[in-house]
Amino acid sequence: MTNATVAEGRNDHWLVARRDAQTGIESLRAHFSGHAYDLHDHDDMLIGYTEQGVQRFQCHRSLHTSVPGRAILIEPGALHDGHAPEPGGFTYAMLYLPQPWVERAARRLNIAGLGGVAAAFGQTLVDDPRLIEAIRRAFLALYGEEGRLARDEALDRLLEHLGGHLLDTTAAAPAAPPALARVRDLLHEHMGANIGLDELVDSSGIDRFRLTRLFQREFGTSPHAYLVRLRLRAARRLLAAGHTPAQVAAEVGFADQSHLGRWFRRAYRMTPATYRRMCARM
Repeated sequence: MTNATVAEGRNDHWLVARRDAQTGIESLRAHFSGHAYDLHDHDDMLIGYTEQGVQRFQCHRSLHTSVPGRAILIEPGALHDGHAPEPGGFTYAMLYLPQPWVERAARRLNIAGLGGVAAAFGQTLVDDPRLIEAIRRAFLALYGEEGRLARDEALDRLLEHLGGHLLDTTAAAPAAPPALARVRDLLHEHMGANIGLDELVDSSGIDRFRLTRLFQREFGTSPHAYLVRLRLRAARRLLAAGHTPAQVAAEVGFADQSHLGRWFRRAYRMTPATYRRMCARM
């Protein structure tokens, strides 16, 4: 198998993404001026750094500002966005580590707490020169296609450094209130359906004037935005598996291919066809 590369760009932004054939890890290097991404999330663990400029983004309901010399650590499922607050924009490099790969590698290296969605970082932005250098080396090994040995050594070193920045998650997180949990579960179970507020009200017993506000407070996003988030993550998985954008749109609940394309590009700054092409080249 060979690695795959895609590139998109215009005057105020450019993006080059590569996908490693053996590990499934995606490496992305991009530059943006102004708005970069709408609020979204990933199934993958995101590890990266800002190369140039100022990068500002929301994550864990807080506003973060990254500059060169800071590592960016984002867990699977963590909502985040991005924009450039200053003229000149920002350039950044990011690794997208698939949960199954992280779990296998963590077991092999005996790094407790680094298992996929169970992992949580103590901080989103970290000032740790050794970690940043480990991220940089791993990124260059993958993005620069330096070969399997360089890749494997660099990734092992990266995971060992990440282990020191994990949050203690032995204490169970508080469960969502039952009524809101039922709404969340209904959205998961009927992701592809044309569901409305009436169904969510019936499921929760909460009137529609309070439901959106309470859901936003509990999960950090409105029910509709949560549903779009579910559909986009499912779309990435199906596109990576080779389904066409039209098939994916129908399966995950978007009205049509163009509807999927608009949301996909706002979240990931590439078209569904481009993402599918990158994965299919493997």
